[in-house]
Amino acid sequence: MAQAKSKKIPLTGDQAVATAMKQIDPDVVAVYPITPQTEIVMYFSNYVANGQVSTELIPVESEHSAMSACVGASAAGARTMTATSANGLALMWEIVYIAASLRLPIVMPVVNRALSGPINIHCDHSDTMGARDSGWIQIYCESGQEAYENTILAVRIAEHKGILLPVMVCQDGFITSHAVEGVQLFDENKVKEFVGEYKAAHPLLDVDNPVTYGPLDLQDYYFEHKRQQSEAMKGALKIMPELFKEFEKTFGAKYDFIDTYRLEDADIAVIALSSTAGTARGVIDALRKEGVKAGLLRPRVFRPFPREKILSALKNVKAAAVLDRAESFSAEGGPLYTEIKAALYDSDIKPLVTNYIYGLGGRDIFPDDIKKVYSDLGAALKNKKVSNPINYLGSRE
Repeated sequence: MAQAKSKKIPLTGDQAVATAMKQIDPDVVAVYPITPQTEIVMYFSNYVANGQVSTELIPVESEHSAMSACVGASAAGARTMTATSANGLALMWEIVYIAASLRLPIVMPVVNRALSGPINIHCDHSDTMGARDSGWIQIYCESGQEAYENTILAVRIAEHKGILLPVMVCQDGFITSHAVEGVQLFDENKVKEFVGEYKAAHPLLDVDNPVTYGPLDLQDYYFEHKRQQSEAMKGALKIMPELFKEFEKTFGAKYDFIDTYRLEDADIAVIALSSTAGTARGVIDALRKEGVKAGLLRPRVFRPFPREKILSALKNVKAAAVLDRAESFSAEGGPLYTEIKAALYDSDIKPLVTNYIYGLGGRDIFPDDIKKVYSDLGAALKNKKVSNPINYLGSRE
C-alpha cells in the first residue's frame, strides 16, 4: 500500500534536501559551506543542534577535508553524507575519485553551479559534468520535490550490496535550490523504514575481521579493480529498477532512468536535464496547439548512462536537439550531446541530432529560446539536415 503524502508545504530545494537528510538521520555528515549549497548544511546543522537527529556533524576547513572525513566515516561503517557545489566539488576532486574507488556508499547532494573563473555563483552543470567519469552515480532533479525524493532514494541505491557506489543528487543552483515550491513530505517513520539500518559489509572498525582500505595497487591488480567499478556501474542499471519499484510501492512516487513528455508521437524533441525541462513542457503544449508534434526527453540518471531507455524513447523521433548546460570545450559538443550521439551511432534509429550549449553562468533560458530550438528542428526536417551541429543558445555573438 503506497504511503500517502502530506499536504504540500513551502520549501526551497535546499530545505527539501535538508529535510530528507533529517528524516534519513545519517550517522555522519561532514559540512562546509559554499553557495548555493550552504542552506542544506545550515538547515541540517540546526536539526543537529536542536537534537532532532542523532548525526555526528563534522565541521571541516575545506571541501577536500569534507570528502576525506566522509571516506573515513564510511569506511568505518557509518551511513555518511555531505553536500557541495561548483568549486567545492572541484576541491574534493582527489577524494571524490577515492570514495568511488573504495566503493563507499556516500550520498552527496550537489547544487549545480558554474566553475570559476571568472567567479560566478549561478547555475550551470560544469561542476558535476566534470566529475561524470569519477565513478559516482549521478541523478539530476527537475524540482525541489524530486531533490527531496531522490535524496531518500539515493541512500538505498548507494548501499545496495550489488552496487556500493557513491551517489550525487543534483539540482540547479538558485533555480530550484532557492526557489520556494510546494513540496509533499513523506512520513518520517516510513522514510526510516525504507532506508533501514545501514550495516557495512566490511567496516574498518571490525577488529575481528580486519580489512585494508586504500592500499598501494600497482600493475598487478589496479586494472581489475577499475574493471570491478565499471561492472558495478553497469550492474546498477539492472538493480536500480527494483529500487524504483519499491520506492513507488512505499511512497506512491514513480521513478525511472528517464522522464518523457508528449514524446510517443513526437516528430521533434528536446533532450534536457533538470529544471529546463519544466520550461520546455510549456513550450511543447503551446506548439501542440499549433499542430507541431513536439516532445521532451529528460534523463533523470546520467550515470550509469541509460542507453537502452534513451534509444527506446527516441525510436519515433525524426529530429532531436540536445541541450547542454555545460561546455566541454570540444569540437564534438557538450557532454550530454556526445553521450546521446555515441548511443545513436550503432543503433537502428537515426534521427537528425543537433546540440545547443545554453545557460552558462546562470543565464536564463526563456520559452522563446526553446521555441527557437523547435523551429530549427522543423527546418532541419524540411531540409533533411541540421544547419549547425553545435549551437550557442542565448549567447551574444
